[in-house]
Amino acid sequence: MKAKPVKNTLWNMPERKAKRLALAMGGVLLVLILLIALFPLLDRTAEKYEVTTYAMGSYVQQTVYGDAREAAAVQAADAVQALENKISWRVAGSDIQKLNDNAGKDWTALSAETLEILKIAQDVAEKSGGAFDVTIAPVSRLWDFDDERNEVPADDKIQALLPYVDYTGLRLDTDEKSASLKNLNTAVDLGAVGKGAACDAAVRVYAETGVQAAIVSVGGSVGTYGTKAGGAKWNIAVRDPNGDGTLGSVSIASGFLSTSGSYEKCFTLDGKTYHHLLNPETGYPAETGLVSVTVLSDSGARADALSTACFVLGMEKGAALLAQYGAEGIFIDENGVVTVTGGWKDDFTLTAEGYTLAD
Repeated sequence: MKAKPVKNTLWNMPERKAKRLALAMGGVLLVLILLIALFPLLDRTAEKYEVTTYAMGSYVQQTVYGDAREAAAVQAADAVQALENKISWRVAGSDIQKLNDNAGKDWTALSAETLEILKIAQDVAEKSGGAFDVTIAPVSRLWDFDDERNEVPADDKIQALLPYVDYTGLRLDTDEKSASLKNLNTAVDLGAVGKGAACDAAVRVYAETGVQAAIVSVGGSVGTYGTKAGGAKWNIAVRDPNGDGTLGSVSIASGFLSTSGSYEKCFTLDGKTYHHLLNPETGYPAETGLVSVTVLSDSGARADALSTACFVLGMEKGAALLAQYGAEGIFIDENGVVTVTGGWKDDFTLTAEGYTLAD
């Protein structure tokens, strides 16, 4: 029996066609070799490093992509801790403790970082008509939500200290890098901007170390840096104010988010719930029908300040305030109605049951 002729091989093709096929196969082989050689580099930029530390009374969670990701995360965590040591009134020798100790007396030299945070806070205080006020400390210490005393302060004590809650009594001198408090009993508490400012500090480290991308969360504040592999947006969960799950998610290309909610620090006494978001005008928890506000801004400290101011102002005035800054917001009221500002509507997805999206 004769063997059947073998067709369509390099050995029986016309010489010109065989050469073309050989060149094509060689090109494919070269591409494969290059991809194999480059794979470790491509994979390295897509890999992530995740770590959780603790500072500012909250967990600091980081996810960092690209070269030097682990070193950057360590430096960012150190930067957050260093910031706490500068701006916490509870830390001995901090900028804010020294400022408070000098109230009604001398001007206090401050670090550039602390001064910048105070500038942002004062700007939001002015534009919100005092709905946000870092001089709330005299009254907030009476409530002492951080130590969970779960007691309502005597009204006469609140009224006695309210006159000292006045952001106009905080004076800043950017040329001399110093600040002063006009009144002896006035004090500053940066707790309402601290976690957002911590995200700013972490993102600065990411930029300095040259990582590809990163996301950091400190309590209710989130900061993003760079672009993920493939250019995908950051998808961030929004907490359900009535439970431990998520309300939905919002996608952003960049920026900082901060959430202020009545569920964060609160207690119930004689059937009434008291939360830590105090109205500087009354000295009592703000009552505007809101349970949560999430804000997107170009600064972590500003987003933090704005979320508190919007909660105190209520939805309509809060949305107007956000418009002054080109910021976006998600307002959730006591009836489960979720209102998303215009520029953010297409990026928010509601997933939790029991809520409705406002038109």
